[in-house]
Amino acid sequence: MVFSILSTFHIKSQMVLSPSGYVSVKVDLSNEGVPRYSISYKNKSVIQPSSLGFVLKDGNNFNNGFEITNAETSSVDEFWNPVWGEVKTIRNHYNELKISLRQTTTQRLLTLVFRVFDDGVGFRYEIPRQPAINHFIIEKEETKFNFGKDHTAFWIPGDYNSNEYFYYKTKLSEIDASVGHTITEISAKKLFDNNAVQTPLLLKSDDGIYINLHEAALVNYSAMNLILDKNSFSFTSHLVPDAIHNAAYLQAPATTPWRTIILSDKAADLLSSKTILNLNEPSKINDISWIKPQKMIGIWWEMHVGKSSWDKASSKHGATTANTKRYIDFAAKHGFNGILVEGWNEGWEDWFGTWKEDVFDFVTPYPDYDINYLSNYALEKGVKLIMHHETSSSVTNYERWMEKAYHFMKKHGMEAVKTGYVGYIIPRGEWHDGQWMVNHYNRVLEKTAEYKIMIDAHEPVRPTGLHRTWPNFLTCEAARGNEFNAWSQGNPPEHETILPFTRLMGGPMDYTPGIFKIKMNHYNPTSTFQVHTTLAKQLALYVTMYSPLQMAADLIENYEARPDAFQFIKDVPVDWDDTKYITAEPGDYVVVARKEKGKENWFVGAITDEETRTLQFSLDFLNKEEKYIMTMYRDADDAHWKAKPEVYVIENFVVTASTILKLKMAPGGGTAISIKPATIEDTELYKKYKVK
Repeated sequence: MVFSILSTFHIKSQMVLSPSGYVSVKVDLSNEGVPRYSISYKNKSVIQPSSLGFVLKDGNNFNNGFEITNAETSSVDEFWNPVWGEVKTIRNHYNELKISLRQTTTQRLLTLVFRVFDDGVGFRYEIPRQPAINHFIIEKEETKFNFGKDHTAFWIPGDYNSNEYFYYKTKLSEIDASVGHTITEISAKKLFDNNAVQTPLLLKSDDGIYINLHEAALVNYSAMNLILDKNSFSFTSHLVPDAIHNAAYLQAPATTPWRTIILSDKAADLLSSKTILNLNEPSKINDISWIKPQKMIGIWWEMHVGKSSWDKASSKHGATTANTKRYIDFAAKHGFNGILVEGWNEGWEDWFGTWKEDVFDFVTPYPDYDINYLSNYALEKGVKLIMHHETSSSVTNYERWMEKAYHFMKKHGMEAVKTGYVGYIIPRGEWHDGQWMVNHYNRVLEKTAEYKIMIDAHEPVRPTGLHRTWPNFLTCEAARGNEFNAWSQGNPPEHETILPFTRLMGGPMDYTPGIFKIKMNHYNPTSTFQVHTTLAKQLALYVTMYSPLQMAADLIENYEARPDAFQFIKDVPVDWDDTKYITAEPGDYVVVARKEKGKENWFVGAITDEETRTLQFSLDFLNKEEKYIMTMYRDADDAHWKAKPEVYVIENFVVTASTILKLKMAPGGGTAISIKPATIEDTELYKKYKVK
């Protein structure tokens, strides 16, 4: 680490470059003392001068009249190993500029910190302890992102309560959040501005620069939406307010989350960025031995397709002792670590949309669910039950029960919990993405860590890399998942090709792939709903949609009917030593290769949108001294996501690092590939792969 301190009285601008000089940031003050920044990437302007600051509740706005009192530069180049992840080792390499400001009228102090990486920028506000004031009520954060050009955007509407939308691809000038989905799909919808969008936001400039706009280390603060000025093509941050319209409450010393701008002139390279992770603090958990990436099955999809119900009042109750025992046996037979059981506890008859504070107590099972027997039976079989805590957004109630609920879990040998926050937040007036709820989600991470419990959070705020700090935070939803295909218009075929560039930039997603019975008229003859992919694409999603907790989401009988395709789900790992994003284009296709943790096995996932697509690439990431056996699960020649989604072909070939693969994917299709070191028998049994 290298430091330099500059005496900067009367100096109004500073410049900092990334280590290789690809990214440059200029910070200055306007004539009115307004802090501003601008960003260039490879000598091309990305963000034009954009102002910084706050509007405070006390009327003394914290956005002008500043002078620079000091500036420091430093450099960091270090390596660290994540507990789990897409790669074994991550490099954290940046140059930092820290500028100290003083507001001349109030003598209040503010610090701007910019960390500049070769693939982007993170910056945040720091409010030091100071004599003028020790607490700040922020009414608005006025961070601007002035692009000045009508870029192409991949966006979802601004919403305080939900991110469960499919993405729109338009020019910035065409953004209109009023086209958002129906209230029947998003029960707690709150669109606040027709020009508002959520982060992570993906932009593509006409000169080929991909820009991801998001935040890192969201702690004790509200999530950031963005409001577009279509005249200047400039976004202004918009923080989710509380019940009395305040955005955040800070006690000095305090820091805001990092505002992140990830940059690349190659779409695939954008997906490799670790900048958001690097901007989060290191793990706060010393003993990490209990944190274990894993695959699960569960009593879940059968409720979404109408075969079973969550509540005991129905004759189709899914979470019975007998049904759970069946899932335990299946998991043990096929090597799955966990079994998620939803609808196990009393309260499901009267839980949704009631705004009742005490729907669930999280320790009382239904009479037909023998939790003592089942937890012991699972232990005997070498698998674990995964707890489900649907809070119905009665968060005050959940906080009262957390200690007792986690103690109950540990008593029954459970090491992971899926939380849910469906509905309007209690306390009333708070939103899913406001500061109060952000603090709640973080309290849950800390409390579960005390109990050595891993977390899969549904309906949370979108992730911002906090799984580095709390590695028990395995995954979360925070986007429109596979479940929407069961009972709504579903997710268009391009959806999964956009999510890696948007939602997954902040952290892993529990997308629940692996659906084999694609059309819902299998369960209900009158249904017109279906999964908008081929079966082969559902396999490929295990590689393209990263998560250290992956669910084989379909019903047992659907896997038993197709054991050959199910083999890929059994084989594919959830933790990796290396990841290569081979080629990608948002909204069109993604191809990624991953190397299994501690082994020489590689897995490749390739997916496309609604278009037939042929892609060709090298396997040069393989060991050049080895021969491998490749098992390819591809779309059949006549496959189509809508017409013939369940037809596929499985082929085996011998490959090496010099092999060139040519993949043809059906509309809405994909290809899943496992590559393992070949035995002598393999090389004699299978042909060498050749491009046709």
